[in-house]
Amino acid sequence: MNAYSRPSVYRHFHRIAWLAAGLALCVIVFGAFVRLSNAGLSCPDWPTCYGRAAWPSAAQDVNDHAASAIRPFETHKAWREQVHRHLAATLGMLVLLLSLLAARKRRWGIAQILAAAALVGCGIPLYMHGEHMAASLLAIAGEAILLAAAMRWSNSDLARVAALTLAVIIFQALLGMWTVTWLLKPIVVMGHLLGGLTTFALLVWMAWRATDMPITLADARALRRWLIGGLCLLALQIALGGWVSANYAALSCGLDFPKCVGQWWPPTNFSEGFVLWRGVGVDYEGGVLDGASRIAIQMAHRMVAVVLAVYLLALAWRLLRTPSMRGWAVALALLVCGQVTLGILNVKLSLPLPIAVAHNAGAALLLFTLITLVARLRRPD
Repeated sequence: MNAYSRPSVYRHFHRIAWLAAGLALCVIVFGAFVRLSNAGLSCPDWPTCYGRAAWPSAAQDVNDHAASAIRPFETHKAWREQVHRHLAATLGMLVLLLSLLAARKRRWGIAQILAAAALVGCGIPLYMHGEHMAASLLAIAGEAILLAAAMRWSNSDLARVAALTLAVIIFQALLGMWTVTWLLKPIVVMGHLLGGLTTFALLVWMAWRATDMPITLADARALRRWLIGGLCLLALQIALGGWVSANYAALSCGLDFPKCVGQWWPPTNFSEGFVLWRGVGVDYEGGVLDGASRIAIQMAHRMVAVVLAVYLLALAWRLLRTPSMRGWAVALALLVCGQVTLGILNVKLSLPLPIAVAHNAGAALLLFTLITLVARLRRPD
């Protein structure tokens, strides 16, 4: 099949894909709200919250639950974490539906998708009863089935990307579980953020391909190279942003910008700041790094932000020279300027929650813009 031809999918597939993409954006933004309001460990058990499918309404409701010995109950935080979990679970069901629809014409396609989902489902009660290793192994087995199927299937009916998206969702569930089990370990928190945005990107790409609204340009190939370069830089910057957040390094430079603690280049410790694995059993809430290590993380984030902003503005200028792409050029330039402004305001205003959440949403919108153009651009036949 031509890489740009319309895939053969169920007639309402694109509507479900857009619904899932919209919900994924909500999960990302609400997840940022949960993380930045320090509510990530407010439900110390998983997937329940102090043994409840929803969340307790008062502290006395959890006195008899084992999780109450792990962390004191905070009503104003617990609902945030559990609502986020419910939104993520709903998204998972939508992605499962998309996978079933995409694989329905494949030999044993539906059986493979359901088998993977069943393995993951069987792992949940095991995890709740303390069998963490067994639960993880079942989820990994489900992942293996999906990845093997994706490697065999083509994308003529979007079966490959749908299976990959479901695999990412399952891995997201594992990361969510490990976030609680390993007490906000930075590599897990960062991976959870990247996984959410990867899910969003895959769903947006799938939705556009199913919608089939191409943008035909003679120099589409060159523009796609520009866009893929931008996506790589954006992914790096998002990862660094996740590392900043996971290590509580957002205000490591104080309220200084563009300087950091009054200096253009303060003492830093990159080797310590970018240690990815520090063992288990440590509570990472609030961060464990010293000032120089956190400053190193913050400075890396700022430096890559400059490179990314220059690159994307150059890309916007490149798009502006093509009459049919001027709207996208303006949108991209505005998003870049908005993200830079929000990043500066986060520092100068001491990380106010609405601005910090908006900064996360801005990253998702930048990702949406680049993925949209990659999915829609094609050369004339």
